[in-house]
Amino acid sequence: MSEPGEHDPLVKSVRLHSERRRRWIAEGEPSVGRRLAQIGVLGWIVVTPTLIGIFVGRGLDARLGTGLFFTGPLLLIGVAFGCWSAWKWMNSA
Repeated sequence: MSEPGEHDPLVKSVRLHSERRRRWIAEGEPSVGRRLAQIGVLGWIVVTPTLIGIFVGRGLDARLGTGLFFTGPLLLIGVAFGCWSAWKWMNSA
């Protein structure tokens, strides 16, 4: 048997907010060091796929002699994937 409002996005949002508030009351405010670590992780989540896209694109371009034909699209794909990953990481629990 399911709970009332189980599939309602508003109910899910309120429950998530309530759980986060209970956790904040129990654990308190995160330290400055923890916040800086989170910012660093967030940066690397975006930068790593971007750099992978650049390196793979440059390798393909060098091997095939195509200038920047693969580097540009793979750079954009890396940035898009990195931003999507960062967004998912920030919105998880």
